[in-house]
Amino acid sequence: MTVSPHAAPTPVLPAGPLVTERLVLRPVRSGDVPAVTRLWTDPEVRRHLGGPVIESVVRIRQRRIVGAAGIHAVVRAEDGVLLGLVTVEDAGRNGETEVSYQFLPEHWGRGYAREAVGAAVARALESAPSVVAVTQEANHRSRRLLETVGLEHAESFVEWDAHQVLYRRRR
Repeated sequence: MTVSPHAAPTPVLPAGPLVTERLVLRPVRSGDVPAVTRLWTDPEVRRHLGGPVIESVVRIRQRRIVGAAGIHAVVRAEDGVLLGLVTVEDAGRNGETEVSYQFLPEHWGRGYAREAVGAAVARALESAPSVVAVTQEANHRSRRLLETVGLEHAESFVEWDAHQVLYRRRR
């Protein structure tokens, strides 16, 4: 559930915003970069994502994130506060559409991630035959979220020296 410093994902969702009851998923703007940088460097956010991103990679990402295809800032509709990111990339893992996400800790436990990821998965399934997501086996909160939005455990494997689980939802 990270943003590669080198390759931009192929977009699956429309370029315009995706609006839910409380949220707007839209392209990342320059004003979002400080909050997005926190996502990459916060030890709690990065606990199941390989740890904080090193400074040189953060600098590369900061230059590439604004308007990047497939990467959506999740903002609260009522006040425009950035809560996190949802990335939807076509031909991700095994050529399937892949969704990933990360949210700032102060916004955890309020259903924002569930709302944003659920909307992104539903929209992606309008054009893709399936959607997958990967998380560490130890990340119980993320696994519960994926199950709540209708993805099912499909396989387990070891990658990046950690036990991972792949979830899938078919159209």
